[in-house]
This record gives sequence, C-alpha cells and structure tokens, in this order.
Amino acid sequence: MTDKNYWLKNGVLNILPSITGIMFSLLTFYMLTRMLNKEEYGVWIIFNSIITLVELAKNGLTQEATIKYLSAADENTKSVISFNAMLINLCTAITVSVFCLIFSSYAGDIWHSPELPLMINLYIIVFFISGFTSQVNCIEQSHFQFKGVSSATLFRQLIPFFYIGFCFIRKITITPVHLAVMNIVSITGAAIISYAFTAKYIRIKKRVDKSWIKKILNFGKYSFGISLSSSLSGSVDQMMLGSMLSKSASSSYNVAVRITSITDIPVNSMATIVFPKSSKRFEEEGSEAIKYLYEKSVGVVLALLVPAILFMYFFSRYILIIIASGKYESAVSLLHVTLLGCVFSPYGRQSGIILAATGRAKINFYTMLLSTFLVILFNLFFIRIWGVMGAAYATLAAGVISFTVSQILLKRLFSINFFNPWIYAVKFYPEFIRSYIFKKRAA
Repeated sequence: MTDKNYWLKNGVLNILPSITGIMFSLLTFYMLTRMLNKEEYGVWIIFNSIITLVELAKNGLTQEATIKYLSAADENTKSVISFNAMLINLCTAITVSVFCLIFSSYAGDIWHSPELPLMINLYIIVFFISGFTSQVNCIEQSHFQFKGVSSATLFRQLIPFFYIGFCFIRKITITPVHLAVMNIVSITGAAIISYAFTAKYIRIKKRVDKSWIKKILNFGKYSFGISLSSSLSGSVDQMMLGSMLSKSASSSYNVAVRITSITDIPVNSMATIVFPKSSKRFEEEGSEAIKYLYEKSVGVVLALLVPAILFMYFFSRYILIIIASGKYESAVSLLHVTLLGCVFSPYGRQSGIILAATGRAKINFYTMLLSTFLVILFNLFFIRIWGVMGAAYATLAAGVISFTVSQILLKRLFSINFFNPWIYAVKFYPEFIRSYIFKKRAA
C-alpha cells in the first residue's frame, strides 16, 4: 500500500466507526435535552463529569501496564501478573469508594444538588465492577482479541439508549437518579459479557508479588497522571460552572461542548492510525519520519475538520435548535468560541501521540499537567468576570498557550513546522479526488 493510500484508506475506515458512535451519543443527547429541564440536565452532566474523572484515572493506573506485560509474558507469569493487577484494582476501588462516601455530601453542597450524593453513593458498586471489567479486558487484549471489549461497549451504550428512547416515546418522566441506576445496570451487564468472552483466557495464581506490583505502578503512574489531567481539563470547566454559577449554566455550556464533540471524529480516528505507524518508523528512520507523520496527520485532520467547523459556525443557531431544542438557543456564542478552540485540537492530540510513541511519556505528562493547571486557573478568574462565557474563553486561552508550548517542544525535538500541516491539508483534496473519484470513474 502506498503512503498516500495508507492515509486515505485507513482514515476512512477509522472514521466510519467514530461517526456511528458520535451519532449514537447525539441521539441520546437529543432526547435528554427535551426530557430534562436545565437544572436536571446540569446535575446529570456534573455527575458524569465526576465519575468519568474517577474512572479514567483509576483505569489509567493499571490498564496500559497490564496489557504491556501480559502480552509479552508466558502463561505462568500471566497468572501472577493478573492476580497482582487485580489486587491493585481492588485497593484502588476501595480507596475511591471510601473517598466518595466521605465527600459525596460535600458534592451536594458544592453543586447545590440534593440528589447528587445519592447518585455518587449508588455508583460506588460500579468502581468494583469496572475494576474487574478493566482487568478482564486487559487479559483479552493481551491475547489480541477484541470481541469482548467491542460487545460489552455496544451493550453499555444500547441499554441506556433504549431505556431513554422508550421513556421519550411513551412520555415517561425520568430523573438524573433514574439515569444513574440505568448506568449501573448497563455496566453490570457489560461486565458479564466481557467475562463470557474472556473466561477461557483467565488464569489466576494467588500469589502476591511485590516486584510485579512495583512494575505495574511504576509504568502506570504516568498513564494515571495523563488520564487524570486529560479528564480534568475536559470536564473541570463544566464542574466549576455548576459550583460557581448554577447547574443550568453547566448544562448550557455542555450543549456547546457536546455539539463540538463531532469534531473529535477525525482527531480520534487519526490518532488510531498514527500511533502504531509512528512507533515503527521512529525505530527505523528516526526523527525525520516523525516530522513527516506529525505534519501529514495533522494536515489530513485539518482538511476534514475546517469545513465542518465553518459549517457549524455559520449555521450554529439552527444546529442548536435542531439538536438541543429552543431552550438552549442562547448557547450560540458559547458554541462559536468552543469551535475556535477545535482548530488546535489535532495539533495537541497528535503531539501527545508522537511524544508517547517516541518514549517521551514524561514530557507528555508535564504538558498535560500544564494544560490542566491553566484550564483551572483561567476558569477560576474568567467565570467570575464573564460568567458562563468565561468558561469558553478560559478553555480557549489555555488551549492556545498549551498549543504554543507543544509546538516549541516539537520544533526543538523533531524540527516540526507549524505551517506544513496546512500545506498537506490543501493537497489532501486533489489527492482524494485523484485516488478515489477519478480512479473509480476510470474503472
């Protein structure tokens, strides 16, 4: 396969599943914004921000390390690694659960929500279930099998979707607490499905091995930090809006963020393509190959992203009314600012992929830490000055500074040029027309 065909063909193949996932999420979002008022939707957003933050950080501690070591180990060693990884997951789940029990009532006070403590306390059981599921998924992936992960993910999405769809059609009233319970049911079912697919691979030797615990934790500490920082930078603005202003302010901001999540499709898909390719080519060809991969991948994403951003920018009012109903029409200005920030997302995402692939996880961790710190700091001041618009300005300002820092680093490490991706973006269209449209006509 030629290099041009690699980017075009794999880009299309990876974008299609992402499109279906985003569309599925948008349908659920469409129904919820019409079934819940702004306050209720705000509670649901804050709850999801909290649990997503905890889950990503918790899983980041062991997931990548477990897959890495299981993939290279013999059967006897795999059983020891699995047991010790499960011990770490269990200890983490207990720690998180105790923390939630102690501080859930404070969460209710901070976000002025009497139902939030109940939702958090109900979700505690999921921390143990998800820890088990994460370990089972690691075992399956270490055998280069993915059916269990895919089936469980699909089930986890379908159950809440059908429940919300049924209530929407029958005009049954639902509350954030009902949604939290349905979330627990879907996650429990997903865990059973994961186990059913992976049971034949599970071998456990009940022996505490301090050396393996140390190895897993040493490898996982940066993944944990990156997961925590990434999750915080993506949700802290909504959480701060809910505590500093109101839950309805958080819901309005989330509507803008949810619509711009459509732009994640090409960004995430390209990350899937670049990571395996960059690791291999860095070993074989060095920094020059990394420079090309980064600039080319960002360019392809920009070619797909910019038209979508322009379309959403100019038709933002109609998009908001269609997707989120008329009560969120006032979020037009929020959507405009968040769309501007989307231009920088391919630069940042591919920067993290390139740094990880070339063994610079520590640099990646510190850049993520800087980004999170800036988001929190700017939100703290900007929300007080501009209200809900302050959150959008804060995220944009933090994104611009983080982008500048990462470009300086990439320039020094790999001689990457900021303008080259735009050249590749312009070249993408004639390449696509020649490779797909004219080629098919000729055939």
